[in-house]
Amino acid sequence: MYELIIIGAGPAGMTAAVYAARKKLNALLISSDIGGQVLWTAGVENYMGYQLIEGPELMSKFEEQVKQFPIDTKTGERVNSLSQTNEGFEVRIAKGESYQARAVIIATGKCPRQLNVPGEEKLKGKGVTYCAICDGPLFAGENVAIIGGGNSALEAAENMVKIAEHIHLVSLTPFTGDQILIDKVTGASNMTVFLEHEVLEIKGENRVERIKIRDLKSKQERELDVSGVFIEIGLIPNSTPVKEIVQLNHLGEIEVSCANETSVPGLFAAGDVTNAPEKQIVVAAGEGAKAALQAHRYLQRLSQ
Repeated sequence: MYELIIIGAGPAGMTAAVYAARKKLNALLISSDIGGQVLWTAGVENYMGYQLIEGPELMSKFEEQVKQFPIDTKTGERVNSLSQTNEGFEVRIAKGESYQARAVIIATGKCPRQLNVPGEEKLKGKGVTYCAICDGPLFAGENVAIIGGGNSALEAAENMVKIAEHIHLVSLTPFTGDQILIDKVTGASNMTVFLEHEVLEIKGENRVERIKIRDLKSKQERELDVSGVFIEIGLIPNSTPVKEIVQLNHLGEIEVSCANETSVPGLFAAGDVTNAPEKQIVVAAGEGAKAALQAHRYLQRLSQ
């Protein structure tokens, strides 16, 4: 049995792993990937110590630091469930294996929100993507659509105006992102903006060929010829494995105290999967550090 299991290896999870290792805890880090959402970010300008660094490079530096410590890691593993036991917790992964620990930190981040329109599921990976940063270069010189009006969509547009032939930015609402991003992209000569429009369907046989949209005010429908659709409408907390045992808010985020405690003693949470008000890399890293320190204090109390 481990003293601590950390689920998730984004900024929060990896920082928690480093702090747990420095406290000499017998810990296991389990994650489906290394880096989480930061892998989707082309340029990070607000992480202290770096004026500009690409997301994957920053996460590589996090990973290098984790590897300096003797902490067990299992990557490429998806956690199916977490349950309480007489001695603590049991974490079961998709392959059926299970691991036990006296305390657990959930740092599973978020995943992309889907449009749930006809054609989306059929054409995933065939022109439908949820990460313009990751997949944008595949659509160089082509016409694409970006769906959304928040920071994610605007950052995707900022990236794609340098790559695509033409961009159609479709948003259900007026822009909701930061003004600095709005100013950067709205003047692009190769972008057309459709505010207060909804996507009705994504069309194509073996690949994306066009999308159908509708003006919410006039009800006029039109089709746009595109070969790629970047769905950038927000993220959903990866809280499913623990939804039956911890308290969640209306967004599905894990509710935590200022000490990263959940409603279950011994179960802590950190990063974007929680109700922490700001979803930033530096915040997630700090929350991961706090969670590990609190888990260490909890384990000390158990041994007394």
